[in-house]
Amino acid sequence: MKIVIVGGVAGGASAAARARRLSEDADIVVLERGEYVSFANCGLPYHIGGTIPLRQSLILKTPQEFKARFNIDVRVRHEVMSVEPAQKTVTVKNLATGEIYTETWDRLLLSTGAAPVIPPIPGVAEPGVFSLRSISDMDAILAWIAERSVSHATLVGGGFIGLEVMEALTERGIRVTLLDMGEQVMAPVDPEMASALHQEIREHGVDLRLKTALKQVSRTADGLNVELSSGDALRTDMVLMAIGVKPESRLAVEAGIVSGKRGGIQVNANMQTSFPDIYAVGDAVETLDLVFGEPALLPLAGPANRQGRIAADNMLDRHSQYRGSQGTAICKVFSLSIGSCGASEKQLKAHGARYEKVYVHGADRASYYPGATMMSLKLLFDPISGAILGAQCSGKNGVDKRIDVLAVAQRAGLSVTDLEHMELTYAPPFNSARDLVNQAGMVASNVINGDTAICHAGEIVTMDTERQCLVDIRSPGELAQFGEYPNALAIPVDELRSHLDSLPRDKEILIGCQSGLRGHVALRILQAHGFRARNLSGGYKTWQAVVQAMNV
Repeated sequence: MKIVIVGGVAGGASAAARARRLSEDADIVVLERGEYVSFANCGLPYHIGGTIPLRQSLILKTPQEFKARFNIDVRVRHEVMSVEPAQKTVTVKNLATGEIYTETWDRLLLSTGAAPVIPPIPGVAEPGVFSLRSISDMDAILAWIAERSVSHATLVGGGFIGLEVMEALTERGIRVTLLDMGEQVMAPVDPEMASALHQEIREHGVDLRLKTALKQVSRTADGLNVELSSGDALRTDMVLMAIGVKPESRLAVEAGIVSGKRGGIQVNANMQTSFPDIYAVGDAVETLDLVFGEPALLPLAGPANRQGRIAADNMLDRHSQYRGSQGTAICKVFSLSIGSCGASEKQLKAHGARYEKVYVHGADRASYYPGATMMSLKLLFDPISGAILGAQCSGKNGVDKRIDVLAVAQRAGLSVTDLEHMELTYAPPFNSARDLVNQAGMVASNVINGDTAICHAGEIVTMDTERQCLVDIRSPGELAQFGEYPNALAIPVDELRSHLDSLPRDKEILIGCQSGLRGHVALRILQAHGFRARNLSGGYKTWQAVVQAMNV
């Protein structure tokens, strides 16, 4: 059995190592176009910023190490020019010598990855305009910074790479302007969850410009000039394009391999393409989204690594299947982290899906323990079945734990009513006795069981004062410290019973507190006394985030 793998990094390298562990007899060849077959591309921004000081730390395995440990023939700087499925050959060019030759295979794996999206903007080919996808890209960026004494950089795109490079350059003392065409950074999360990121970015001195596109780059005597869709122009020392990536599927398309609707290589659960002996993995492929059951492009290292392992299993007749993608991801932005899994509310709306949402806010550990910081969690679920559709969380600490727990729960098919029964670790330095995931499950269960009635911040913004009355049940001290809801009647929750006569019985009462917790207590009081009432999910914290997102 001869296995040829086109491309390394997460998908190709993991497939090669797995194939060797399964078969000592297989002939395994890896053909990598770049200089490095196995490197930590997710770590590139952190070397730019100096958090990872040693460049060598990013190189995980060399061709020599692959040969010594796994007896795998790794050929770097070897570009596959074409794939011939009928002949079971690939045409290869040795980029070091210019030699072109043919390599045969019994099983072929395409791990061709994705390429940065570079729109046809005038000037993007100018020296000083970069993208970041490889170690060579990183080296070029660092060399430019050192040689040109860069003091200002313009980043285009507020996704993972854009945000991570923004942080890295800022920590180097470089002033940064961040452009994004959308109304928010970090597109996988919803606008109100991203609003905390906007505040964090601006507090660190970054010039964040939303709803702003790059129109043109031109060279001047003292650097680069960037023209923006707003009509503004900036002088900058370098530009980094981080708009996104697109699958590198040329080889597959030219070989007649079927592509999906999103431009990626179409594969089944075995990672097989339309040719049974040709497999594909990683950023180049479309896999089924776990929530919608539709093909999706998810350029993430974790799925690529697992797909490589699964492809190797099937190439060596050991049945294994990929079980869909959740898009579980997290990003650090200065002192704040934000993570998500499953579907966002934006996606659910676009699909016309049935859903409900709840927001909870709480400390990452016991609130009385030194160093406790707040987190905000949004949970999306089916209001009938309780199925977990998605989750988003932001905070300084503990975000990864909550998203990981919810990702596992979603993968396992648990419902939101199961979340309150999860037994999670507790000690004051680590958690509260009732974890934020438990709290979200309790609130969602109350919604499903009819034990609570909730409203959302958008309804407060558009409230009909003829039919509804907003009651703010926070203390006077909280109103002075945090601010007030608009057009609200202020009655502290502990005084609510003695002020029932001042509430209009011909209107629906909307209840607002700081985080939504006391609002549930007020709701039960009012319902017991015959009022029609609903509690604002997430309270003032969520309302404030929604208003900030609306005012971008």
